[in-house]
Amino acid sequence: MLRHADAFRLALQSLLAQRRRSALICLATGIGVAAVVLLTALGDGARRFVTGEFASLGTNLLIVIPGRNETVGGPPPIMGETPRDLTLGDAIAVGRLPAVSRVVPVMVGTANVSTLGGTEREATMLGVTSDMLDVRHLELGQGRFLPELPPDRAAAVCVLGPKLARELFENASPLGQWLRVGDRRFRVVGILADTGVSVGQDFNDMVQVPVASAQALLDSEGLFRVMIEVRPGAPMTQTVEDVRRLLSARHDGEDDVTLITQDSVVATFDRILRALTLALSGISAVSLIVAGILVMNVMLVTVAQRRAEIGLLKALGARLDEVRTLFLFEAVLLTSAGAAAGVLLGHVGAFVVGALYPTFPVAVPWWGTLSALVTSVAFGLVFGTVPARRAARLDPVRALSNRP
Repeated sequence: MLRHADAFRLALQSLLAQRRRSALICLATGIGVAAVVLLTALGDGARRFVTGEFASLGTNLLIVIPGRNETVGGPPPIMGETPRDLTLGDAIAVGRLPAVSRVVPVMVGTANVSTLGGTEREATMLGVTSDMLDVRHLELGQGRFLPELPPDRAAAVCVLGPKLARELFENASPLGQWLRVGDRRFRVVGILADTGVSVGQDFNDMVQVPVASAQALLDSEGLFRVMIEVRPGAPMTQTVEDVRRLLSARHDGEDDVTLITQDSVVATFDRILRALTLALSGISAVSLIVAGILVMNVMLVTVAQRRAEIGLLKALGARLDEVRTLFLFEAVLLTSAGAAAGVLLGHVGAFVVGALYPTFPVAVPWWGTLSALVTSVAFGLVFGTVPARRAARLDPVRALSNRP
């Protein structure tokens, strides 16, 4: 009776006798496993990076955007009718709700920015209030932020992003300097700390002014959006309904705004990027199928080359299942060795990517490693079954006489 330990030893000796062939099969399997591991790490890293960026804004953030996020049946608007704009009055009214902690009305536009020395460039202008610093978790590098003023009161002060400040004033200190934004003059009172790109917004390259001043510059009263910070412990669902009812009442009964909670945005991106990660892993797993077919072809050739050995084993009393087990052991050993090498290579690749891009959270998830190992070994068993069955069915007399 052929014990499993003996079958393992015989399979290992057979593979070591054909080192070059075994190494090539392990390499093919290893490349496939490394691709699965690395792409899984990149996809999961992208998911954690994006959701982390949104989560850093806080889970109690509610954003109001003018216009509904769905369309309904019915005749088209008459005479160019459009949804009602969000106004400073809307933002002030929302700020009076008991569940609301802070409200930031936001205006966005572009304007020519120039210094008294003649340096000029186009920049993004953000019209906000003093609460913007806390609501968006921004940090000051120098000076102070916009003063605490009523939203409808303009002021000739501005806060620059660090990149914009360097390009306009070079080595000179911008604090206290006058800056022309569009056709108005503003005094620089603060410089933001370098925050990089946050949720698609580069605050380093922006000039922030009071929202009323931005409305005068852009000659528009309609807000881009309203950011609402909900008090800790207040129910978000109820707050959303309260804001919706209030704005509907102010807009003549029309539900013409879209309310987006931070949790819903994070959950949506998490689902999308999880699906993308699984899709990437599935695509890269195709290479494991190719490696499995290679294992099957090589094992079929091996069966033809080792007919005499198989015939001797069967002549000595080896049963069908024992011969089949021997060749299955060889296939599993090949794919397991390749899988182990591939996992190591994938982790090394993830480490290199993490070292090159330290802000990108690249780490191989446990399920990525486990799925790559299980899939490769499973393919070894599946594609090793045909050669193993063929070897087990050989007639010992014909095999010993090397006859087909």
